[in-house]
Amino acid sequence: MTADKVILTLDDAKKIAIGAELEAIRNEWPVVIAIVDDGGHLLYLQRLDHVQYGSIDVAIEKARAAIAFRRPTKIWEENISEGQLRYLNLPGTLPIEGGLPIVVNDQFVGAIGVSGVRSFQDARIAQAGIDALLS
Repeated sequence: MTADKVILTLDDAKKIAIGAELEAIRNEWPVVIAIVDDGGHLLYLQRLDHVQYGSIDVAIEKARAAIAFRRPTKIWEENISEGQLRYLNLPGTLPIEGGLPIVVNDQFVGAIGVSGVRSFQDARIAQAGIDALLS
């Protein structure tokens, strides 16, 4: 028996990016928004005005880490702050909040990573993007 696979389309990625962008603009937060598919491949990247270019790679890596391990990147940040330093050497992780997996119909279809402001603010923007897709 085969199951139907849900995929994250370019239109979906644009909808996510718009939702995230609106949250960033509402708060005057310059950020980079990266959306990857379920294989961690970049599907969409949006860089708002006045954001540091270093946030480009960070946003992409947050998204890749979130889908690779199917969990928010905040998990590793919390583990490290609790002294579990072994997570610093775990390949493919980025222990900074702001990467969230995207789940549709109980399937991991991709992830969003946001970088540019404080990590909890990045996560808030990422969640607004996911909420825009699911609404």
